[in-house]
Amino acid sequence: MALESFESGVERMVKGVFSRGSRSGIKPVELGRRLLREIDDHRHIDAKGDRVVPNSFTFTLSQHDHALLAQHGDLLLRELAETAREYARSEGYKFTGAVTVQIAPNPDLKPGRIEVRSQVQDTGGFASHASLRFASGERLPLGSDAVSVGRMPDCTIPLDDTNVSRRHCEIRRGASGYVVVDLGSTNGTKVNGVKIEGEHVLLHGDIVGVGNVHLTFEAQ
Repeated sequence: MALESFESGVERMVKGVFSRGSRSGIKPVELGRRLLREIDDHRHIDAKGDRVVPNSFTFTLSQHDHALLAQHGDLLLRELAETAREYARSEGYKFTGAVTVQIAPNPDLKPGRIEVRSQVQDTGGFASHASLRFASGERLPLGSDAVSVGRMPDCTIPLDDTNVSRRHCEIRRGASGYVVVDLGSTNGTKVNGVKIEGEHVLLHGDIVGVGNVHLTFEAQ
């Protein structure tokens, strides 16, 4: 990727917390840039032809910088993880499991220095606690029972939408984690805007599109 498009892509994705200033010599936006560079630098093609990228990231900072950035709390880590997911979606990259970000102090590092380590962790998308988040902010916890989505009133999630089939799709726990399965719907089921074929393993942050309704899969 050209440096210009890389930088513009970063600036577009790291709004919100990343645009705020910091008393640290390191700004949150700098972590966003390093995160995306790390993804690009460590992408590889797997046996299926997918472009797989790291999903586990650890930033190491000086104790001074770590203490100041810690003021952002978990919000910064969540924003970094979401930035990675959004960038992967835009570039067609694949993760093998949930995206995790950590920031750790190193007393030997000087202020302003950033070290980042990444790795591919094959978690298969499995989560001990998972839920579907609606646009309203409400959440539906997922368990061992399948969650059905469709126009039928007996569906777990009944939708009054003419673009939705009577029994449109199911979200259930599979051998490798939670999956969404299209049930032969007329208009199809999408994950992150892409129509799926058969069974699709869900990762934290994935957006399931059913008609005009979007459900966000959240996992821990």
